[in-house]
Amino acid sequence: MSDVEIELNPVDFVTIGTIGPKGQRVFYLQAGYNNRLVSLVIEKEQSWALSEAINELIDDLDQRYGDTEDEEITLDGIDMELREPIEPVFRVSQMGLGYDEDQDKIVLVAQELVPNRSDDSPLGSIDGDGEQAGIVRLWCSREQMRALSAQAITTVESGRADPKQNGRLVYYWT
Repeated sequence: MSDVEIELNPVDFVTIGTIGPKGQRVFYLQAGYNNRLVSLVIEKEQSWALSEAINELIDDLDQRYGDTEDEEITLDGIDMELREPIEPVFRVSQMGLGYDEDQDKIVLVAQELVPNRSDDSPLGSIDGDGEQAGIVRLWCSREQMRALSAQAITTVESGRADPKQNGRLVYYWT
């Protein structure tokens, strides 16, 4: 728990990547601005859910404000690799997306996982030690978010082909 509050507006890059062998991978959400690098630990399911939420938001924005890009995003020629050093600020509990019409930017908000918080306490509440959960805000263009969504799905799908092997040994008897 860290009382961290970081805002990168705008980001130079944003990506999702992993470190470790299949079945033991650690997922990271990473962004940077100038010389500032922010890495956050996320779960595989959060990566997939973030991709879905980004697609939904961008589809809505394209309908409301006009499509800025008609074709499907490809990651060819875009550097979506994690940058070194990978020193996570915190593990993410929850993420949310918002849109600022004046800036035409999407904000990705990530909140720190606070293990001692009770299930019924609101976001941003103070834990038992008096520390507030850390928060990171990443301001991105629609194009950056489209690329992030594509990268997130690619990263999730690059794991094991058989989900029964996801870190568990399963015995079957017939």
